[in-house]
Amino acid sequence: MTRVFSGIKPTGHLTLGNYLGAMRQWAAVDQHRSDALFCVVDLHALTVDHDPARVRRLSRQAATLLLAAGLDPELCTLFIQSHVDEHARLSYVLECVATDGEMRRMIQYREKAARERERGGSVRLSLLTYPVLMAADILAYGADEVPVGDDQAQHVELTRDLAVRFNQRYGGTFVVPRATVPTVAARVMNLQDPTSKMGKSDDSGPGIVYLLDEPEVVRKKVARAVTDSGRDVVYDREGRPGVANLLEVLAACTGGEPGALAGAYGSYGQLKKDTAEAVVEVLRPVRARHRELCADPGFVEGVLRTGAEKARAMARPRVDAAYRAIGLLPPVPNAAR
Repeated sequence: MTRVFSGIKPTGHLTLGNYLGAMRQWAAVDQHRSDALFCVVDLHALTVDHDPARVRRLSRQAATLLLAAGLDPELCTLFIQSHVDEHARLSYVLECVATDGEMRRMIQYREKAARERERGGSVRLSLLTYPVLMAADILAYGADEVPVGDDQAQHVELTRDLAVRFNQRYGGTFVVPRATVPTVAARVMNLQDPTSKMGKSDDSGPGIVYLLDEPEVVRKKVARAVTDSGRDVVYDREGRPGVANLLEVLAACTGGEPGALAGAYGSYGQLKKDTAEAVVEVLRPVRARHRELCADPGFVEGVLRTGAEKARAMARPRVDAAYRAIGLLPPVPNAAR
């Protein structure tokens, strides 16, 4: 059975983009067709300045929302990254295989480091090396597929390179994974800046629809979405990014096709109204299930505990094998009494 691994970082409240671009497919498709692992990658949240209490709070919220979105612990493995030591163990070994040049060529590192320097902050070493930790996340489980947005595809390519290099130097240890990029709503754009992704770490709240936004808040944000010059509603991603974004969101929520939907509208106002209502309806069951899960925190804790146990059992043999292959002496067992 194909093994799938994907993670979500608790650096902000989860958004409509997270749901339409990834979470919905994980629940509707991936957990049914594969041996699927889904992870809240909290260690990755430490690569930038952060509030420890907020990271803990967002980690729990992310796990709860993944369950609310339809992940079933009977069908998949859901866990918190830091609860499985094998991620950090393998990351250091892979740092001994990766090169400085590879890390500095990562587009996300260059962009995030530049923003940090503009703010007058210092760039943490972990921001440079976190693609190796991401590679460890994937390789520890022998994942065949990694569903990612196109902005993360470069990191999966690095993961493939590290797996091949390790296998060639030290013997066959790792499965070489491949990235799978969703074709529908892979990137939901910011409503106030439709040329930028709707990111959960973004500070532009008015342009981001969060999964836990109240219906009236959703309607207000969509109503204020930036559109384009002209009055006719046409689907043109390059020339009319604002309208195209609304059409893509509407299509993703209703199962339509953006170009075909455009012909049904004579004004931006009606398009915004229908898009807002479609988003509200898509998020309604997620928000309702989230409320139920918050009322039963013991259930969520049990899912995460069991998930970490399952993940640990899957990862440890492969990480132990990597330690032996690269030349580390196995621990000496306790003498029999």
